[in-house]
Amino acid sequence: QVQLVESGGGLVQPGGSLRLSCVASGNAIDYYTLAWFRQTPGKERFGVACINPSSDSVKGRFTISRDNAKNTVFLQMNSLKPEDTGVYICAANSWLVCEEKGAQFDAFDYFGQGTQVTVAS
Repeated sequence: QVQLVESGGGLVQPGGSLRLSCVASGNAIDYYTLAWFRQTPGKERFGVACINPSSDSVKGRFTISRDNAKNTVFLQMNSLKPEDTGVYICAANSWLVCEEKGAQFDAFDYFGQGTQVTVAS
């Protein structure tokens, strides 16, 4: 069992940055695949970023990174746009590979409650 708690959301102007954190408890995350999803009313959950156990950091539009010593996964978001607004949810799974199912919300086993990100001027 893994419990996940997100933090770091808030209101930011377009072009700004936020760093989200997700602290895990109950089990070490060293061997877990971790991901961030964005949930927006009326839309399907969108896979924002995913990181395999073998990686420390993955750069895309946003950068996902993990600190196994702190049992924490981060999401660094730069150059934010209004369409990035939503609830960001941290997810964990002990067996899947990002390249295969990293964008499939229902493939993950553990989820946090989410943290709200609002990008507006």
